[in-house]
Formats: sequence, C-alpha cells, structure tokens
Amino acid sequence: MIIRKPNDNELEKVISLSPKAMFEGTLGEVRPTTEKVTQLVESLLERGSYYLIATDGHELMGWILLGSRKNQFTDKTNGFIYELFVLEAFRGKGISKKLMRAGIGHLKDEGYFEVRLSVFSGNKAIELYEGMGFNKKTVTMSLEI
Repeated sequence: MIIRKPNDNELEKVISLSPKAMFEGTLGEVRPTTEKVTQLVESLLERGSYYLIATDGHELMGWILLGSRKNQFTDKTNGFIYELFVLEAFRGKGISKKLMRAGIGHLKDEGYFEVRLSVFSGNKAIELYEGMGFNKKTVTMSLEI
C-alpha cells in the first residue's frame, strides 16, 4: 500500500465517491448530491486543502482530506481533517489508521501544532480517533422542533 497525493483522474474518482463517504460519515443523516459535494470540496481545494490516497497498485483503497481551519474563539489556525474514508472492500485492514498517521504527519510538517476533526456522534470512527489520542473539545447538540 502506498499513501500519496492523487493524480487528476484519481482526484476525480475520489470526488465522485465523496457523496457516499459523506452519507456514511453522517450515519445516513446527510445525503448530498454530487454537485453539492463538488462545490464543498472545490472550495476547500481552492483554499489549500488536499487529499492523500491509499492505493494498492492502481486500485484506490481510501483517502483523507487535509487542510486547516481557524478556531472561532481564539483565531488560531489548526490543521484539520475534513474527511476520512476507506472503501468497503478494504475495511478492517488498518488503512484508516495509516491514512490518519500520514495525514497528521503532513500537517505536522506544515507547522501545525494541533489537528482537529469533526465526527458525528455514534460514528464507529470515534474509537479510532480516541485510540490515536484525540480528545473531545466541543460538542454540538441538536434539538428537532
């Protein structure tokens, strides 16, 4: 397995699969259109965010979307993980953890001292993140009315 930045064709494939990633990551709460995901991702890419992909030969296994985000309270800019996804056929093989380590390494090399991410409550990935040392900073709560 190799973790690297994608070429243009691979980037196009990742973006085309991102609606599925977002649907699963939000536990089915968000069902975005391809157009909406493309709009969101292109905005992040224009601001310097980028993907790392995990491949085996020419086969895409998963990806992580890295960038930065300014803390609304402190105005400090942190490294940020916007998306982590492993294709179903490759799950359970430690690819998520390898993508996370590679992503954190990239953000550290870029000079960030803190990495943040957001995750839906109930997402199994929380165990991965906590196991890697992530701690809860904020909790967003919701009330349907």
